[in-house]
Amino acid sequence: MALVTVKPTRIDTAIANEIADHTNPGLEHTAETLTWGADEHVLLALAAAGWLYTRLRQPQTRQLADHVLIVSLAATALPHVLKSVFNQTRPDRLTVRGHWRGIPFSGRSRDAFPSGHAVHMGALASAAGLLPPARRQVARALAVALSLTRVALLAHWTSDVVAGFTLGVLVERLLRPFTLGKSRQPRPSGSRVRP
Repeated sequence: MALVTVKPTRIDTAIANEIADHTNPGLEHTAETLTWGADEHVLLALAAAGWLYTRLRQPQTRQLADHVLIVSLAATALPHVLKSVFNQTRPDRLTVRGHWRGIPFSGRSRDAFPSGHAVHMGALASAAGLLPPARRQVARALAVALSLTRVALLAHWTSDVVAGFTLGVLVERLLRPFTLGKSRQPRPSGSRVRP
């Protein structure tokens, strides 16, 4: 039994009502398909495959692959722990007209806070800081878009997604010094290397 019950904010409720009033089955099916890109099972499988690939073919990127795998594992475990502490009813359980317009049922009814998908996407957006600028921008835009699918599906309140995304950023940033050390830390813009 969870220790804390979380209530949606007025903004959460207003956004969910707008989605329920204006969605359609096509939008919902698209969001349902896209949301798989942020699913913990998919991301863990990709992280494990990347880790294995670096062991076989890319030894110079092993440290980065270790980082991605460890962050993925932490981003998978954290939401499960937090959902055992917090109870919050998913918005899709509180709408009738939304279901008429194609809103599906998502996960366990009281597991809205935080969004696990958003935790993964926050970690991805944070780790994108290790990429060149063009790739970084694409990765971050993708992370935000995939997180928003959880709101579009009424699987989570907007605040659940914002909280999950923020937690993902924190997880990646807290683990970075341990998994990458100083060797892969991005230098601040304009910093100079001393001879």
